[in-house]
Amino acid sequence: MRWDRLFDDLQAQLDADGQRELHLEVSDRTRRERAQVGLHERFVAHAGLPVELKLAAGVLVSGTVADTGSDWLLVHERGDRASLVPFSAIVAVTGLGARVAAGPGAAAAKRFGLGYALRGLSRDRSVVSLADISGSVTTGTIDAVGADALELSEHPADVQRRAENIVGRRVVPFAAIVVVRHG
Repeated sequence: MRWDRLFDDLQAQLDADGQRELHLEVSDRTRRERAQVGLHERFVAHAGLPVELKLAAGVLVSGTVADTGSDWLLVHERGDRASLVPFSAIVAVTGLGARVAAGPGAAAAKRFGLGYALRGLSRDRSVVSLADISGSVTTGTIDAVGADALELSEHPADVQRRAENIVGRRVVPFAAIVVVRHG
């Protein structure tokens, strides 16, 4: 009888050690997997859901995640307004779920960068409102997009880009862009 209790006690200790090792292994694997998850994958998994972004220069953007690129996020705000936000301008995110995109779902994100997205706005000759890291907001039309900067012809938002409406031209490095709003 005494041997049975001793063996039961030894087995319980062995089981407890095994459970402790398993728990430590699961915790370590979870930390390693989370360390490889970027903001990009989290935004892809959050497509169509609401989010609030606090951006550089105190700019706030609230709406639903519409699209995600390699270094940018498109948020549909109230009405027809859409905001193109470089990841580098994001200070904090509220409402972002813990889910991440993996496997085939991750392919839903656009692989092109901010410059390519800005070239689309330039090609459409859309009137945009651009906020930069200084807190300045400029309206106009994107005339050209280079490798790391865009050229903006400044004009009031309610008029078309015509030579007589242009009040200035501005070159804005991508690194200085906080948000580009359209609509």
